[in-house]
Amino acid sequence: MSISVMLMQLIKGLGVTAEIFFLTLIFSLPLGLLVSFGRMSKNALVRTISKIYISIMRGTPLMLQLIVVYFAPFYVFGLKIPNYRFPAIIIAFALNYAAYFAEIYRSGIESMPAGQYEAAKVLGYTKAQTFMRIILPQVIKRILPPVTNETITLVKDTSLAFVLAQAEMFTMAKQIAAKETSIMPLMAAGLFYYIFNLIVAFAMERLEKALNYYK
Repeated sequence: MSISVMLMQLIKGLGVTAEIFFLTLIFSLPLGLLVSFGRMSKNALVRTISKIYISIMRGTPLMLQLIVVYFAPFYVFGLKIPNYRFPAIIIAFALNYAAYFAEIYRSGIESMPAGQYEAAKVLGYTKAQTFMRIILPQVIKRILPPVTNETITLVKDTSLAFVLAQAEMFTMAKQIAAKETSIMPLMAAGLFYYIFNLIVAFAMERLEKALNYYK
């Protein structure tokens, strides 16, 4: 196999990798915020359910979660869902990363001084207005570094989609490497992952600088 053909196949797999990456962020970031609210809720039941969810998602392998999400509809409910492989991957990734993002959000929200809430109340802000206009913008600034770390980890974790036989980039690289008895496709895939992460890190760094508007 020529190098150009190998690269074209890896780039095709990279497209699937990027799709998993972006869809996971789109769903897990807002879900993580909702879970963090549950984690901080004054309702003991909601708080306990949120804590259990976070504990399970962070305490079990993502690989196992992928398998459970994919096979549970059939073995638990007897449902056969057509074309479910890719949606199952996104669901499992989103549920897993939402748990990590929830704890990041929680740490950021709880780090805010109580005086800001009191000042907003005096100024006539509702709780929703206080959170959206005053607290959340500051929280986003504070949590960007840990969110960046999780985002970079997500780029590499996309390779776990191979568990459900999804042909993302690393799976393509392994298949080509086995066929050609060469380690070169794996090295090329590693380079693609590295470049992908450089782009992500650069984008997050620019965002962090843009939010440091007082400096």
